[in-house]
Amino acid sequence: MYDVGMCQDIVNIDLSAAAVHQMRERSASTRPGMSYLLMDMLHMDFPDAHFQVVLDKGTLDALLSDEEEATLAKAEQMFAEISRVLQVGGRYLCVSLAQAHVLKKAVEYFSQEGWVVRVHQVGSSGDKQQFVLPVFVYVMTKFRKVPGSAAGILEICPEEQDRPLRVESAERLLAAVKDRQHYALLCSQISKTPCREQVSLDLCDRESGKPRYTLHVVDSPSVKPSRDNHFAIFIIPQGRETEWLFGTEEGRRQLAASAGFGRLLTVALHREQLYEGMAAIQAELSGKVMELAPPGLPARQQVPFLSVGGDIGVRAVRHRGSSALSGDFVVEDVKGDGSCFFRRLIFLQNRNVVQSEARLLAPTPLPGQKKRRKDKKKPSPSEPPGAIDKSYLCCEHHKAMVAGLCLLGGPDALPGELAVLVVGLGGGSLPLFVHDYFSQARVAVVEIDPSMLEVATRWFGFCQGERMQVHVCDGLDYVAKLAAEAPAQYDAIMFDVDSKDLTVGMSCPPPAFVEEPFLQKVKTILKPEGVFVLNLVCRDSRLKESVLGALRAVFPLLYARRIQGEVNEILLCQAGPVERRSPTELGARARALEGALRQPGRPWDSSYVLADMLQAVLVL
Repeated sequence: MYDVGMCQDIVNIDLSAAAVHQMRERSASTRPGMSYLLMDMLHMDFPDAHFQVVLDKGTLDALLSDEEEATLAKAEQMFAEISRVLQVGGRYLCVSLAQAHVLKKAVEYFSQEGWVVRVHQVGSSGDKQQFVLPVFVYVMTKFRKVPGSAAGILEICPEEQDRPLRVESAERLLAAVKDRQHYALLCSQISKTPCREQVSLDLCDRESGKPRYTLHVVDSPSVKPSRDNHFAIFIIPQGRETEWLFGTEEGRRQLAASAGFGRLLTVALHREQLYEGMAAIQAELSGKVMELAPPGLPARQQVPFLSVGGDIGVRAVRHRGSSALSGDFVVEDVKGDGSCFFRRLIFLQNRNVVQSEARLLAPTPLPGQKKRRKDKKKPSPSEPPGAIDKSYLCCEHHKAMVAGLCLLGGPDALPGELAVLVVGLGGGSLPLFVHDYFSQARVAVVEIDPSMLEVATRWFGFCQGERMQVHVCDGLDYVAKLAAEAPAQYDAIMFDVDSKDLTVGMSCPPPAFVEEPFLQKVKTILKPEGVFVLNLVCRDSRLKESVLGALRAVFPLLYARRIQGEVNEILLCQAGPVERRSPTELGARARALEGALRQPGRPWDSSYVLADMLQAVLVL
């Protein structure tokens, strides 16, 4: 500081006489303005308000080696002395590694005194840094304490930002510092050794503090390293982060292997954020992503940014809502692979899962697309941009559920008049498909959340009619009431209902729907030769075995169809006097059903091969 002319009136104190003597001799002839005094910082001899700045380069870290009562008392005495010798408006600068208990003590003391507390990150991990952990400087600005006033202002100034961010509490400030320490440790670890498991982290918006990018670090040990294939960044197009290839560990592993890079960093974009384009994203991320580079990356190596189609995709939020049962949700239109557009319902408490999805027949231009005519009127954001393709089932598990209806009727004919109960409406694509393609089916839908009926009707083309009725009530109560009053009335019962309890290892259905006493009621309202179709999403192996045990106790015939690349498993259950069929027989019946459903003049997507859905079935 003296040598660069920043300040030449500097007083240095130390408890060590040897250190003071050595420094006096070193600076006697070259730094005449520097003085060195033997003094205890806990009992300084200076008068009150004597200094404009007190600089502490690691002393507080050394003093607060533990949280014993005597140690904490010394820290308070040190703070009191610093406060005494500082002028109002003066600053206490403390260089620290910001251990949690050290930072907590300093922040609490000075904020309660009414000072402005700012924490600067001045150094992070890297080749040029001495420490793995980042270095911080606490900047405490002294103000006169006003009796009864609130605690002082708290701010953090990250290394990559020019201006500080204000935080609402000491706890939030400590958490922000802890996040940066963890990030520095992570960068240090993965810069030295490959990742055995995929690493996930969020990069947050500077202004709002909300997640802006979600990164996954995926290493591919099978890729033979060369100069040009060490590292690449893959930008996932907006709206496609829920797809299997981008949204699951196995999918990202395959993506990394097919890309041919030893380390692939996937980047997902958040719907609450705005992005100007691929070039802007590259400029924003280029510095940060290099901190996650793999070991052995050659110096000045050009790191490529990859994507699908060379752009960042299209996402337009059409509706935001909130439900007492489902929480906050959004309806959004996204561009899928190719030229197709899809409408999706997303529950924000589980934002990486598409709750419902429908294909759009004729999407209107979305942000980022060129308009065909300059004078074309811009569609109102309150109106759907295009018609829903009701003939298309986006979800593979819905296709398997429809294929399960081949268990009804004869082996070569479309089932005649059907009574179908669907529990769980969502966007309504499953009951709509059954209603439209089984022309004699009468469909009853049970949905506990009235908001979902409104969403399905307004945004997903769902409508009620003579053969389609929705009952807004609890599915448990509806089935129990029918079991007591009107047994054996449904040919097919379909459960496609999600669980709101994220602490249970089963997200579909809620556990109460697969308990044996309730399954007995399901059997009661099912016709003797009917089929019960269950969408099961269970990651807890023990819980899954318990569910299968309850199903076997009620339904002697049980078939399972696992959905490739997903956790979903479709269970087809029968209890009546029907024979057990092999997967080959089920495939043949599904093929016959498909032939009956594919009528002239009725749209049918070529991706529907119902036989494929059941030829891979397991007989449990």
